Amino acid sequence: MKSQLLGLALAAGLSICAPASAEGDAKQEVIDRTNQWIAAENKHDAAALRDILDDNFITTYAAGKPGNKESFIKGITRGDVDPTQTQDLTDTSVIVDGDTAIIVGTDTFHSATKPPVAPLRFTITYVKRQGRWRALAEHIVSIPPNR
Repeated sequence: MKSQLLGLALAAGLSICAPASAEGDAKQEVIDRTNQWIAAENKHDAAALRDILDDNFITTYAAGKPGNKESFIKGITRGDVDPTQTQDLTDTSVIVDGDTAIIVGTDTFHSATKPPVAPLRFTITYVKRQGRWRALAEHIVSIPPNR
């Protein structure tokens, strides 16, 4: 009897731990997907952006002007690629709830050829479709200096 109870307790403990591990994996997948997005932006890789962004993707900038998937990609891929441009994500936090995830953080651009820009605070909502995380919505706002 004691061994059966111990077995049940261990099994219950394992099942309680499994979702936390799955949630941790999902959080890492969202972080990885966001890093893929940054790489695609920096390379002006429209095909990769089309894969990352959901067909219903919408973005809203600080001025309140919304954009859809194709207008976002057009804006990102316009002009020449700056091979010195990098982006650093900091202060990130990820929340996963089933097939929905939200990541918030700060995005700072660096370039040897362009003037510095204010860091951006972002919120991205992802949905998992056909086993892949796709960005459904993004909101970006500039962080004023000295904050």
